[in-house]
Amino acid sequence: MTKSKEAKRLDTSTEEKIIQAASKVFTQKGYVATRTRDIAEEAGINLALLNYYFRSKEKLFQLIMAEKLQLLFSVILPIVNNDDLTLEEKMETLVENYITLLVDNPDLPLFVLGEIKANPEGFKDRLQVRKLLQHSSFIRQLRERRPDVEPVQFIVSLLGMTVFPFIAKQILFADDKIFKIQMEARKILIAKWAKMMLET
Repeated sequence: MTKSKEAKRLDTSTEEKIIQAASKVFTQKGYVATRTRDIAEEAGINLALLNYYFRSKEKLFQLIMAEKLQLLFSVILPIVNNDDLTLEEKMETLVENYITLLVDNPDLPLFVLGEIKANPEGFKDRLQVRKLLQHSSFIRQLRERRPDVEPVQFIVSLLGMTVFPFIAKQILFADDKIFKIQMEARKILIAKWAKMMLET
């Protein structure tokens, strides 16, 4: 391996190490409480090296937040825009995939919600959730099935039932094993409750 290739490999390895450390620290502490020194310590590098790769905490945070949001929307958007799925299939798939994602990333909901609360206007401009959903086949099918149901209210209820257990995990579920069993059960229960909401 040439020196230039070796240097490039080390650069990539160090950068990835910093990103992984930043993801962990930001998720646990949030943007305001995190210091660049915390990230450097988690990555096992000195502060000068971190500053060499990422000039500011803000730049690193924006990168991590973009990754987290991409993770969230990679689950939602392909499902709500899939014309081949019925409304019921969309709900079942959305709940199942979303719970699986959150079981694998249990700190994600509190992190994202905390940062949205800290900077609501920035996230409103960035996410454009209403705009992304209003032309989806999910909304179209929902309006065809129940024109009297407000789509945003329905989606908030569906996601609320899915996300809340992860937000209240430390209070409601002391044991991780039991929590995961309960979440597997909720995949079926939430889809069932959502269907019942459409039938009433």
